[in-house]
Amino acid sequence: MTIIDVPEDLRAPVTLAQKMLIGGEWVDAVSGETLDVFNPSTGQVLSTQSAGGPAEVDRAVAAARAALTGPWSQVTPMQRGRMLTKLAELVEQNSEQLAQLESLDVGMPMMEARYIDLPFSIDILHYYAGWPTKITGDTIPVSFPHNFGGPYHAYTRREPVGVVAAIIPWNLPVMMAVKKLAPALATGNTMVIKPAEQTPLAIARLAELVLEAGIPEGVVNYVTGLGETAGVALVEHPDVNKVTFTGSVDTGKAIARAATGNLKRVSLELGGKSPHIIFDDADLESAVFAAGMAIFGGAGESCIAGSRLYVQRGAYETVLEGIAARANSIKVGPGLDDSSEMGPLISAEHREKVLSYMDLGRQDGRVVAGGGTAGEGGYFVEPTVLTDLDPTSRVLREEIFGPVLSVVPFDTEEEVTALANDTDFGLGAGVWTKDVGRVHRMAAAIESGQVWVNCYQPVDAALPFGGYKQSGWGRETCKENLDEYLELKTVVVQL
Repeated sequence: MTIIDVPEDLRAPVTLAQKMLIGGEWVDAVSGETLDVFNPSTGQVLSTQSAGGPAEVDRAVAAARAALTGPWSQVTPMQRGRMLTKLAELVEQNSEQLAQLESLDVGMPMMEARYIDLPFSIDILHYYAGWPTKITGDTIPVSFPHNFGGPYHAYTRREPVGVVAAIIPWNLPVMMAVKKLAPALATGNTMVIKPAEQTPLAIARLAELVLEAGIPEGVVNYVTGLGETAGVALVEHPDVNKVTFTGSVDTGKAIARAATGNLKRVSLELGGKSPHIIFDDADLESAVFAAGMAIFGGAGESCIAGSRLYVQRGAYETVLEGIAARANSIKVGPGLDDSSEMGPLISAEHREKVLSYMDLGRQDGRVVAGGGTAGEGGYFVEPTVLTDLDPTSRVLREEIFGPVLSVVPFDTEEEVTALANDTDFGLGAGVWTKDVGRVHRMAAAIESGQVWVNCYQPVDAALPFGGYKQSGWGRETCKENLDEYLELKTVVVQL
């Protein structure tokens, strides 16, 4: 297999990612077939990966099942917590290398990988490390008459759901993998992880750290391949008990349909078209800065990107001027360049999709900043601001997944509430105002899993993350997420 144009200190983990981890062994695809891994900052092939398929999925699921009923079932809750803590420590010790792998693979700027992706991943592992000893059942008083065979002693048990398939997106691979791995292991499940075919590098290194943390072989397995081969085989596998997926709405719907085969559980974190609302009494300097971060951070390749900016008319011109200036000032460049503020998009195909929305914005409205490609080589586009859009424009209704911001004026609270909710999605929303009453009215009225007030997307492992409508099923992080990985069993004993 080939490795091209990879820094010397990353060659070992990149080589590792050319294989799959199944039952504690690093193996190639049975077919011998491979897939190219591209560097989005150059557009060039940097490595290859094994093209796994049904055979590898069968083997990985069997390894996960054997570990579930074997060595993993003998690990105590306290030991599980300590293993997760150890994994968190190993991720922290190797965070610079993991950040470099994320930057190389995804194109994200190093400052995002270093200060957002990896620190939050470590926090999630530490958070869930505290949960295994606190997963308990209840003793329930029984009112069934004693003359019908009682008295009775009744209680509940919370048991692992079984083998979990985790399908990971390409925008934040380590964080998205950890969001699924940590609660699954905390609750005693085993896993098969399939990364996006575009971004296998850092997740392979994470899988290696899982073994270094002392987690038994077969508890976590890592299979690479295309969604239509390895992904479909994993979702349809009769011995998989749960699928957890982050990605597109269309793929999420296909997974939900496929899961009916054995009625496996499904949790979905899907798309968004998040409204970001600025009232004219807001701290406009802070609001403009946050609005820029909300859409241009991660090159807009985020389900939670604040892509619809609604500004009350009294502040509209000030905000529009400020956000356009911010877009024009952003340094676009390779992820591994420490001075880059925004990296490339993930692929040539995705860049063409984003550029098509920019063209549509020209037709349906006006380009205030950006609107085209950037740099030489790689999949770079300009941070883009659009305004004067027709209300029916697809730019305002469809998830673009790129650094494209639509700015729309409004007059009243009622008007902007209707605009914010006029979407198939409901993942996140931001509101900027100094009116305390309005804060609570808007938080209640907006149909969204998260509403951030005078800020945008502060993250914490204890906060529920998920959406309304077609933004998905279930919540990630938080204590409530544990229930999605547990079965509830009732036990009644005649005394």
